[in-house]
Amino acid sequence: MDYLFSNRVKGLKPSAIREMFKFASDPSAISLSAGNPAPDAFPIQEIAKISERLLREKPIEVLQYGVTEGYAPLRRAVSNYLQEKHGIGRSFDGILITSGAQQVMDLATKSLVNEGDTILCEAPSFVGSLNTFRSYGAKLRGIPMEPDGMNLTALERALEEEKNVRFLYTIPNFQNPTGITMSLQKRRRLYKIAKTYHLLILEDNPYGALRFAGEDIPPIKSMDTDGLVIYAGTFSKVIAPGIRVGYCVAPQEIIQKMVVCKQGEDVHTNLWAQMVCYELLEHCDFGAHLQRLKSVYRRKAKVASDALDRYLAPRISYLPIQGGLFFWCTLPNGADMLSFCQEAVKRKVCVVSGNTFLTDETQPSSSFRINYTTPTDENLIKGIQILGGILPEK
Repeated sequence: MDYLFSNRVKGLKPSAIREMFKFASDPSAISLSAGNPAPDAFPIQEIAKISERLLREKPIEVLQYGVTEGYAPLRRAVSNYLQEKHGIGRSFDGILITSGAQQVMDLATKSLVNEGDTILCEAPSFVGSLNTFRSYGAKLRGIPMEPDGMNLTALERALEEEKNVRFLYTIPNFQNPTGITMSLQKRRRLYKIAKTYHLLILEDNPYGALRFAGEDIPPIKSMDTDGLVIYAGTFSKVIAPGIRVGYCVAPQEIIQKMVVCKQGEDVHTNLWAQMVCYELLEHCDFGAHLQRLKSVYRRKAKVASDALDRYLAPRISYLPIQGGLFFWCTLPNGADMLSFCQEAVKRKVCVVSGNTFLTDETQPSSSFRINYTTPTDENLIKGIQILGGILPEK
């Protein structure tokens, strides 16, 4: 039978990263392509104890339907945490618990974007969000990245040239895929531009809590006095991605529309997972847990950077990082990035090609992304060594 698909999805392609998992599932392959937290970062024992107690003491509350906005104690706890730690949340803001931060991208786009409207994105940017935007028929325009964040001159040019710009999507902390962090100066200037152009900002911050060096930089949302910023956060990188709990802080009018859209998607986020997150946030030493995560990632990032320096530099350059999950590596002039990635797969090492993260995937890229958190130290070093053998010595 010939199936007729909707105009919104018939042109969509599978995520290149998810497709790469097919190669990475080979037990003999070394996956440097995933975006997963380190396996030893999960608070497994704490989750098991909390789950046992919840199912023993509150079984009906855990297993019954809940409200779409989210488990009320968790909403209060997250609101208090964001306000105390980051100055996020004004009187006009509301909060919604979502099924991972990815759902924030979907609900925001569904609520705000009509087919043909423009979304401005960092170039390169997270492919999961780009595919969500594409699924609603949005026009994507990429804003080039610089070492301290997006090129704001290019952003203003795009705002002058594009019609029906619905919002700007940015990952200011340890950006996926580049690992770049937007400077405080640029965050302030970006918000000023947003005020001038009445531009909404969708600030995605899955990695901010994973800073293991340098000083924290205030979120753009903390500067939001005008109701211009939609802030997305998640427990995926600080507790576990499989529980699928994220959250959104945004002006109440936007939250209300997102709630209606969420009711048609999944009714509410998994209640057991929400209650586990609440218990970890409020009744465990969450600060100590974060410090342990940072020590894990600090050590693994050092293992990766030492291997990159030993086996790839200076033929391949990479951006230094102070947190997050990724290294962004760039081949020398004239090298074919796709051929390099294909040869890596032949040698049983998986990385993600740079053009995957572009708003126009047909455009050339000389870069690729490495995840350092998922593989063992041994495989991390071995994989980078294999990559170093692909390019000829000079």
